[in-house]
Amino acid sequence: MNQSPATAGTIGTSPYERLAALGITLPASPPPIANFVTNVREGNMLYLSGQGPREADGFMHVGKVGAEIGVEAAYSHAKLTGINLLSVMHEALGDLSHVKRVVKLLGMVNAVPHFVDHPAVINGCSDLFIDVFGEEIGQHARSAVGFGSLPGNITVEIEAIVAIKD
Repeated sequence: MNQSPATAGTIGTSPYERLAALGITLPASPPPIANFVTNVREGNMLYLSGQGPREADGFMHVGKVGAEIGVEAAYSHAKLTGINLLSVMHEALGDLSHVKRVVKLLGMVNAVPHFVDHPAVINGCSDLFIDVFGEEIGQHARSAVGFGSLPGNITVEIEAIVAIKD
C-alpha cells in the first residue's frame, strides 16, 4: 500500500513526532457522557469506548450527514474523533508507542436514510491513524455504518480496539 503524504519519509519516527508534523496537539481525554469508562484494558488489548467530534473547548459538532452536514465536514469530524481516541489511548497507555496495532474501528455516522457514503466519512479517522502510526500499525479492520441518530445529535461516533505491545 502507498504511504499517505503525512507519513511518507517519516517511517521510524514516533507517533508524537508524526502528530507534530501534522500540526496536531492532543487535547485532554474527553470525559464519559454517561455511566461508563473511556477504556478497558484486558491483557494486551485496549477497548476504547465511542468518542465523538468534541473540540478541545468542549464544543460538539452536531447534525445529520447528508442533510446539513456534507461528506467533507463529516470527514473532518471523524478525524477530530480520531484525535480524541488518540487522547484516550495516550491517557490509558502513557505513551502511544505502546500501541502494537490498531485492530478494529467501528464508525457510526448520524446520517439521513438515503446517505450512502459512510466509508468516506470514517476515512477521516482511518487516515489519521495511518498517518500517526504508519501502515503496519495503523491499518485496521473497520465497519462504517449509518444510524438514524447518535447521542446529542453528534455527526459521528467511533470506537476502537487496539493491541498493546507486551
